[in-house]
Amino acid sequence: MIDQFFDYQLGELEYRSLRFETETLDIENYQGNAVVNYTDADTPYTRIIEHKHFEFGTQPKTIITKEYSKTWSKGDEPYYPINNERNNHLYKKYKQLAEEQGNVIFGGRLGHYRYYDMHQVIAAALQCVRNEVK
Repeated sequence: MIDQFFDYQLGELEYRSLRFETETLDIENYQGNAVVNYTDADTPYTRIIEHKHFEFGTQPKTIITKEYSKTWSKGDEPYYPINNERNNHLYKKYKQLAEEQGNVIFGGRLGHYRYYDMHQVIAAALQCVRNEVK
Protein backbone atom coordinates (compact mmCIF):
# COMPACT_ATOMS: atom_id res chain seq x y z
CA MET A 1 0.00 0.00 0.00
CA ILE A 2 1.47 3.31 -1.04
CA ASP A 3 0.25 5.11 2.10
CA GLN A 4 1.66 2.38 4.35
CA PHE A 5 5.04 2.63 2.59
CA PHE A 6 5.17 6.27 3.66
CA ASP A 7 4.00 5.40 7.19
CA TYR A 8 0.66 7.16 6.58
CA GLN A 9 2.41 10.54 6.92
CA LEU A 10 -0.23 12.28 4.79
CA GLY A 11 -3.13 10.27 6.22
CA GLU A 12 -4.72 6.90 5.54
CA LEU A 13 -6.23 6.00 2.22
CA GLU A 14 -9.44 3.99 2.49
CA TYR A 15 -9.71 0.41 1.31
CA ARG A 16 -12.32 -2.28 1.14
CA SER A 17 -11.48 -5.60 2.70
CA LEU A 18 -13.17 -8.97 2.54
CA ARG A 19 -14.49 -11.54 4.98
CA PHE A 20 -14.80 -15.19 3.95
CA GLU A 21 -17.16 -17.91 5.19
CA THR A 22 -16.47 -21.46 4.04
CA GLU A 23 -19.01 -24.29 4.23
CA THR A 24 -18.94 -27.99 3.38
CA LEU A 25 -22.26 -29.04 1.87
CA ASP A 26 -23.69 -32.56 1.62
CA ILE A 27 -24.49 -32.13 -2.07
CA GLU A 28 -22.45 -32.95 -5.13
CA ASN A 29 -22.91 -29.58 -6.84
CA TYR A 30 -23.99 -26.21 -5.45
CA GLN A 31 -23.81 -23.75 -8.35
CA GLY A 32 -22.34 -25.60 -11.33
CA ASN A 33 -19.53 -23.09 -11.69
CA ALA A 34 -16.33 -22.12 -9.91
CA VAL A 35 -17.31 -18.48 -9.30
CA VAL A 36 -20.62 -16.63 -9.30
CA ASN A 37 -20.67 -12.87 -8.59
CA TYR A 38 -23.63 -11.19 -6.91
CA THR A 39 -24.12 -7.50 -7.60
CA ASP A 40 -27.62 -6.88 -6.29
CA ALA A 41 -28.18 -4.86 -3.14
CA ASP A 42 -30.26 -7.59 -1.47
CA THR A 43 -27.54 -10.26 -1.40
CA PRO A 44 -25.17 -9.82 1.57
CA TYR A 45 -22.16 -11.44 -0.13
CA THR A 46 -20.42 -10.41 -3.33
CA ARG A 47 -19.26 -13.80 -4.60
CA ILE A 48 -19.54 -17.53 -4.02
CA ILE A 49 -16.63 -19.77 -4.97
CA GLU A 50 -17.25 -23.50 -5.39
CA HIS A 51 -13.74 -24.89 -5.21
CA LYS A 52 -14.23 -28.28 -6.88
CA HIS A 53 -15.00 -26.63 -10.23
CA PHE A 54 -11.44 -25.32 -10.53
CA GLU A 55 -10.24 -28.94 -10.75
CA PHE A 56 -13.41 -30.55 -12.13
CA GLY A 57 -13.90 -32.53 -8.93
CA THR A 58 -16.48 -35.29 -8.66
CA GLN A 59 -16.64 -35.66 -4.87
CA PRO A 60 -20.04 -36.42 -3.28
CA LYS A 61 -19.76 -33.24 -1.16
CA THR A 62 -18.77 -29.71 -2.16
CA ILE A 63 -17.07 -26.80 -0.47
CA ILE A 64 -18.17 -23.22 -1.06
CA THR A 65 -16.77 -19.93 0.17
CA LYS A 66 -18.93 -16.82 0.42
CA GLU A 67 -17.11 -13.51 0.10
CA TYR A 68 -18.44 -10.52 2.04
CA SER A 69 -17.31 -6.94 1.58
CA LYS A 70 -16.17 -5.10 4.70
CA THR A 71 -14.54 -1.82 5.62
CA TRP A 72 -10.78 -2.06 5.95
CA SER A 73 -8.92 -1.11 9.10
CA LYS A 74 -5.25 -1.51 10.01
CA GLY A 75 -4.45 -5.17 10.50
CA ASP A 76 -6.99 -6.31 7.88
CA GLU A 77 -5.98 -7.41 4.40
CA PRO A 78 -6.72 -4.58 1.95
CA TYR A 79 -8.19 -5.74 -1.36
CA TYR A 80 -9.70 -2.77 -3.18
CA PRO A 81 -9.14 1.00 -3.12
CA ILE A 82 -12.11 3.26 -2.49
CA ASN A 83 -11.86 5.74 -5.33
CA ASN A 84 -13.69 8.86 -4.28
CA GLU A 85 -12.71 12.53 -4.40
CA ARG A 86 -11.02 12.58 -0.98
CA ASN A 87 -8.99 9.41 -1.52
CA ASN A 88 -8.01 10.24 -5.10
CA HIS A 89 -6.76 13.65 -3.95
CA LEU A 90 -4.73 12.06 -1.14
CA TYR A 91 -3.36 9.41 -3.50
CA LYS A 92 -2.04 12.14 -5.83
CA LYS A 93 -0.03 13.52 -2.91
CA TYR A 94 1.39 10.07 -2.16
CA LYS A 95 2.16 9.61 -5.86
CA GLN A 96 4.23 12.79 -5.78
CA LEU A 97 6.21 11.39 -2.83
CA ALA A 98 6.64 8.12 -4.71
CA GLU A 99 8.03 9.87 -7.77
CA GLU A 100 10.69 11.49 -5.58
CA GLN A 101 11.92 8.06 -4.39
CA GLY A 102 13.70 7.08 -7.56
CA ASN A 103 14.50 3.56 -6.37
CA VAL A 104 11.04 2.14 -5.66
CA ILE A 105 8.39 0.92 -8.10
CA PHE A 106 4.79 1.03 -6.94
CA GLY A 107 2.37 -1.26 -8.73
CA GLY A 108 -0.92 -3.09 -8.60
CA ARG A 109 -4.16 -2.04 -6.97
CA LEU A 110 -2.55 -0.93 -3.73
CA GLY A 111 0.44 0.83 -5.29
CA HIS A 112 -1.52 2.68 -7.98
CA TYR A 113 -4.60 3.03 -5.75
CA ARG A 114 -6.81 1.93 -8.61
CA TYR A 115 -9.16 -0.97 -9.19
CA TYR A 116 -7.66 -3.31 -11.76
CA ASP A 117 -9.03 -6.37 -13.50
CA MET A 118 -6.35 -8.97 -14.20
CA HIS A 119 -5.76 -7.91 -17.81
CA GLN A 120 -5.25 -4.33 -16.60
CA VAL A 121 -2.73 -5.48 -13.97
CA ILE A 122 -0.72 -7.26 -16.65
CA ALA A 123 -0.82 -4.23 -18.98
CA ALA A 124 0.26 -1.90 -16.16
CA ALA A 125 3.12 -4.23 -15.18
CA LEU A 126 4.33 -4.42 -18.79
CA GLN A 127 4.17 -0.62 -19.06
CA CYS A 128 6.18 -0.33 -15.84
CA VAL A 129 8.89 -2.55 -17.32
CA ARG A 130 8.92 -0.50 -20.52
CA ASN A 131 9.36 2.67 -18.47
CA GLU A 132 12.28 1.14 -16.57
CA VAL A 133 14.06 -0.09 -19.70
CA LYS A 134 14.12 3.38 -21.30
